[in-house]
Amino acid sequence: MIGRLAGVLLEKNPPQIVVEASGVGYEVEVPMSTFYNLPASGERVTLLTHLVVREDAHLLYGFGTEAERRAFRQLLKISGVGPRIALAVLSGLSVAELIEAVAMQESGRLVKIPGIGRKTAERLLLELKGKLGADAVSGVAVNRPRPVASDVMTALLALGYSDKEAQLAVKHLPEGLSVSESIRQALRSLSKT
Repeated sequence: MIGRLAGVLLEKNPPQIVVEASGVGYEVEVPMSTFYNLPASGERVTLLTHLVVREDAHLLYGFGTEAERRAFRQLLKISGVGPRIALAVLSGLSVAELIEAVAMQESGRLVKIPGIGRKTAERLLLELKGKLGADAVSGVAVNRPRPVASDVMTALLALGYSDKEAQLAVKHLPEGLSVSESIRQALRSLSKT
């Protein structure tokens, strides 16, 4: 089993990359979360890997963090979920977002990922419950922003405000407002600055 790969990054063609290690070029498929954090071509890279052996191929999957690889392996244990779907899930959601979706049983987040239907999303939520790390789930739940605040952030970003401006406006909102009223107040405060 190949558990780790360190070498020079030769090619980047999402979702596949080529890493040269000791004169051998390894084709590695990576989730987009890992892909976006890769160095430029020609630089050194180290990836944690998972090798899938099939009758017709040996496929190598690479991850930037142990949490990503652990989540990938948990996804593979689910009946009907292969490496392609597992990679799609990790490309569509960060590990923290996946943990949060499982904890809150939000199938809507998974359905947005290409290749995941309603039934598959519900099966993933059911099978992953309690398997992605209880401490990680509680940590996400404690630090989870208020749903109203996250909706207001999304609205402000969609209107063209910067992340910093949106966060500042949301930070000063009083508790207990509806989403629409929160957006109105945030826009008022942003127009004053």
